[in-house]
Amino acid sequence: MQPLWKPDAKRAASSNLARFMAFAARRAGIDFADYEALYRWSIEDIPAFWDALWHFLDIRASRPFDQVVDDADRMPGARWFEGARLNFAQNLLRYRDEGTAILYKGESGPVLRLSYRELAAQTGRYAEALRDAGVSPGDRVAAYLPNRPETVIAMLAAASLGALWSSCSPDFGTKGVLDRFGQIEPKVLFAAAGYEYGGRHFDCRARLAEIKAALPSLKKLVLVPGTDAQDAPEIAGAVPLRDFLPEGDFEPEFVQLPAEHPLYIMYSSGTTGPPKCMVQGAAGILLNHLKELALHTDLRRDDRILYLTTCGWMMWNWLVSALALGATLVLYDGNPFYPAPDALWKLAEQEGISHFGTSARYLASLQQAGARPKEAFALPKLRAILSTGSPLPPEGFEYVYRHIKSDVQLASISGGTDLNGCFALGNPLLPVYAGELQCRGLGMAVAVFDEAGKPLTEEPGELVCTRAFPSMPLHFWNDEDGSRYRSAYFERYPGVWAHGDWALLGRRGGMRIFGRSDATLNPGGVRMGTGELYRVVESLPGVADSLAVGQRWKGDERVILFLKLAQGARLTEELRQHIRAAIREQLSPRHVPAKILAVADIPYTRNLKKVELAVRHILHGEAVKNREALINPESLELYRDLPELSA
Repeated sequence: MQPLWKPDAKRAASSNLARFMAFAARRAGIDFADYEALYRWSIEDIPAFWDALWHFLDIRASRPFDQVVDDADRMPGARWFEGARLNFAQNLLRYRDEGTAILYKGESGPVLRLSYRELAAQTGRYAEALRDAGVSPGDRVAAYLPNRPETVIAMLAAASLGALWSSCSPDFGTKGVLDRFGQIEPKVLFAAAGYEYGGRHFDCRARLAEIKAALPSLKKLVLVPGTDAQDAPEIAGAVPLRDFLPEGDFEPEFVQLPAEHPLYIMYSSGTTGPPKCMVQGAAGILLNHLKELALHTDLRRDDRILYLTTCGWMMWNWLVSALALGATLVLYDGNPFYPAPDALWKLAEQEGISHFGTSARYLASLQQAGARPKEAFALPKLRAILSTGSPLPPEGFEYVYRHIKSDVQLASISGGTDLNGCFALGNPLLPVYAGELQCRGLGMAVAVFDEAGKPLTEEPGELVCTRAFPSMPLHFWNDEDGSRYRSAYFERYPGVWAHGDWALLGRRGGMRIFGRSDATLNPGGVRMGTGELYRVVESLPGVADSLAVGQRWKGDERVILFLKLAQGARLTEELRQHIRAAIREQLSPRHVPAKILAVADIPYTRNLKKVELAVRHILHGEAVKNREALINPESLELYRDLPELSA
């Protein structure tokens, strides 16, 4: 297979990863011939790797650690950077100059800019207000906000005090918010009075009144102005942001805390029950994010990075950590296809974006819309496009290089909210191959196991991590004995993190992700990933989207394929036969679905992942416990009581 992209020698040699390789070689006394040698060292001598990374990144700490990790083979339970005292926000606010820290663009209105000096000053004001509200280390501060500068500032202020931060986007319904924040009992909630999406204004105040009434732990509900700039509370006991913040200048004071002091509370998607609340530590998140941003993404001080995300997806937390590198965060809030599919590419041209992050679903929608950014915009500064959320098929790679930019590094990345980071990533030293994630992340002992726990190469299996890593959750909220935590990751292979993805590790070190392993198809006892099926089906004329699930049938399992058809298309018997023939030819006879049905919509989580498992539950008459986790929960009713599936 020929690569779609190769780094030129000058770019590779000047990359942060090349500089780290030389730095680590000097410290370890090892000559790393290539990335594979560096990767092997990073998972075999875990203390030496993370120690080198800490110093390469110049982590700010008032006290150094006594040891990197007490036992890298104990999972769960490894202790990281014991003895160190630091503050997460202090590391993100190390720059105080006039360089642009945040560039914000909504659907309407001008571009707003905030310098690093202004960001630190605003963080000081917010922190003083939180302190006056009684917030202290260990308290929870939550946000129900769009992807705006105020959200970043509130997080930094909370972290500066040692409070735990948790957020979700304002398109969540009341139940979805309470399923999350009701568990963690925040003391302060920052919330949007309204937000804009698709050219419409959405008023959140009625919903917020319900949320406030159901959260007795709240001492303050702070209303951040909506897009219409109205910030009158109209909610009993709520306070507008302008009244919450003190007058004057306040220098941020960074409480020095143990390395494993909790920083974030993140949530599982909650499609099969109440979301799990995953508590994550400050130093582990900081080190892992900066490893991924500086080394694997090659982000630098003069770069501008956009990630199309809401504050309810882990990619928001990941993006914000780029402040520690002095880069500019480009925050976009709204519908990326409003007023036209090229809205973000116009912004990329105007603002000189160097790193454009998005989801595989966005790229597929762009392709279906016939967008050709390469023809309409000059993007000379764009060095990398990042894609995650679901597997990016080879056709998605080819679309990017043909119609967006031919000399860009396309980094398909994959990990999870659980670790607030990635297991497989991009690499500025390696070529890009269609459909393949370039490499396993440094310090992550990633493997693919069969059912018996035997490592596989060039065969699909369970994605696992065999040694501890610092961004593992500290624990789950209200899981006193740790049983839910152990059950989530360590029951299948004791002492090994089983991530729940169906994947393949290639001989050259790249990876392919086929989807969630609990959504794999299993006809005749042969497990197959759904991603490869979608790749074939969604490339066919007339198909806009698809979803495949396994249905228990006569002691076995059969594959049911649901199609969302393109506008004007009809599901004829001819189209069914065409689809079956394409699947048989490009995959195998086992992949051919027993039934092909048309539906009006495909269910997605809020971070744009297809919801195969919830549909499978419906097909088997089982309850779907948490519809609020979906962006379009009404679509689930389309799959109920289908007569075609009873024969």
